[in-house]
Amino acid sequence: MRDTLAEWRPAIDETIAALVPRDVDAEYLESFFGEPTYEYDPDGIQCALSDPLWDLLDRGGKRWRAVLFLVFVEAFGEDPEAYLPYACIPEILHNGTIIVDDVEDEAAMRRGDPALHHIYGEDVALNAGNAMYFLPLKILTHNPGDLPPETRLETYEMLMHELNRTHLGQGMDICWHNEREVRITPEEYLEMCACKTGCLGRIVARLAAIITEQPPEVEAHAAAYAETTAVAFQIGDDILDVENSLGRAGDFGKEFGNDIREGKKTLLVIHALEESAPEDAARLEDLLWADENTDEEVREALSIIEASGGIEYARERALELAAEACEHVDAMDVGPAVAEQLCEFTRFVIDRDA
Repeated sequence: MRDTLAEWRPAIDETIAALVPRDVDAEYLESFFGEPTYEYDPDGIQCALSDPLWDLLDRGGKRWRAVLFLVFVEAFGEDPEAYLPYACIPEILHNGTIIVDDVEDEAAMRRGDPALHHIYGEDVALNAGNAMYFLPLKILTHNPGDLPPETRLETYEMLMHELNRTHLGQGMDICWHNEREVRITPEEYLEMCACKTGCLGRIVARLAAIITEQPPEVEAHAAAYAETTAVAFQIGDDILDVENSLGRAGDFGKEFGNDIREGKKTLLVIHALEESAPEDAARLEDLLWADENTDEEVREALSIIEASGGIEYARERALELAAEACEHVDAMDVGPAVAEQLCEFTRFVIDRDA
């Protein structure tokens, strides 16, 4: 799977560059956005849009959403190269959510460097992130592959539905972040993940199914597979944040103790609060609610999570989701080779070390 990701990444980035070039000029703006009423400022738009996006993209990221889309397209019997522009839709959306999330979370680091709002300012970062919610829709307007009108309409409606649910998930996450008491259940946390992270996965699968005209039952199983895999990915992300801070993972590209410093109510935290002694649970809540934490306080919080068995619990839930995802793969009946590739991908997002 790592080889597949590495193989497709240059083509994906090249296609993104056709949508948002590294160097913005008046010709691009007129061809992509239409003639100006008065006059565009290419330098301003370069600074406000292209520079932040490519700063983030050039830092890394596996492009797994775009690659998973291409794997689905091939599984559905079509040439993935012919649909490369559509692969950029979930990838651009994902990076837009990252930029906005980092502002809302007051994150310090992203992919090993300062989060974009620390470099460009919150105003530029928010505008660029929001623009990335809408830029992918231009792909449907330009209609590569000459999709019929009814297919394009179905795609628009799908995107609007899933993006609305994405913001439900982010809303829950923000609300919990602003509450001192950790009152949520594991199922509520998983629902937040299903909306916030899972909907982007669903976009990947449903987009591939819709534009290749798959029957509704195939689309449903593909969407369920992608959503479940994305939730497992988020749990894996939470585990990596803890293990990285404990010195047991690779270079995760985030600040030491990032989730603790941000007061994140992760699945590991929820489990720790349920299973720890009352005084330890109260101390963990205090540390999560604090405006700032010293490194020693972060280590104290991590030790409470670790002692509760939170890492093992979260990994077990992720593995259960992986098994569930593979059941949806079997129901799609895409053949043994593709089925193994998809299940391998699910294992990869759980077992990765960075």
